[in-house]
Amino acid sequence: MNGRAGVPPVPVLMYHAVSAEPNEATRELSVTPEAFGEQMAVLKDRGFQPVTTARLAGHWRGTGLPPLPANPVLITFDDGYEGVHRYALPTLDHYGFPATLFVSTGWIRGAHDTGGGLDTMLDWDQVRELAAGGVEIGGHSHTHPQLDQLDDDTLWSELIRCKEVVAAELGSVPASFAYPYGYSSHRVRTLVRAAGFTQALAVGNDLARRRQGPYALRRLTVRRSTTTEEFERIVQGRAITRNFARDRALTKGYAMVRRARQVRRKAIRTRV
Repeated sequence: MNGRAGVPPVPVLMYHAVSAEPNEATRELSVTPEAFGEQMAVLKDRGFQPVTTARLAGHWRGTGLPPLPANPVLITFDDGYEGVHRYALPTLDHYGFPATLFVSTGWIRGAHDTGGGLDTMLDWDQVRELAAGGVEIGGHSHTHPQLDQLDDDTLWSELIRCKEVVAAELGSVPASFAYPYGYSSHRVRTLVRAAGFTQALAVGNDLARRRQGPYALRRLTVRRSTTTEEFERIVQGRAITRNFARDRALTKGYAMVRRARQVRRKAIRTRV
């Protein structure tokens, strides 16, 4: 990526389910349809202009895409819950907002369904309608595992299977990827790139910055407990450290546990 100075950071919003009655598995990371509508109204009222993941990353790579609008923001959804079609799409249509949906292809209802979806999932007709409505469809693996815990062959299979299913169902190859659980490593990022994805999103609960590189762009979690006032602060880049202090502490703890697991696995393989 070009290292030009003075490139402002961009808020990248991470949603999961949009649901009036989520189940326990998705409740914390869901938002109500009413809250989603209020949050999109905040973006409109404050002059934010949504773009897709591919457009932001491509512009930052200097690939000749049109300039970004003033006050860009990304609206992203992970996994592929049915409420994104039922509730979010009409609101996005109302405001003329593009977005990006990262699908776990083995969770989408249809021929490739592995039965792992946590709540009512989209089917492929709905995914196609989302794509036709201006939603970029990206990859989120096939079965939503913790990618950095997989061996190389299994990791590669997750990435290629996801890419091939999206291409077969939509007729276009996905360019963007989001790491399940937000976790990645240098090995994971290298294989995501080798699989043909040109950019990838993590979590990190911070603004996305060009210097993060196209395979580690950070996002801001929007959950059921996010008030309209909180939402307005984080999208404007205010009080992010305070709002996400607990998330960051948990992330550091999980990272230590994951590193310890990797060391143990390597030791076991060496002994064998």
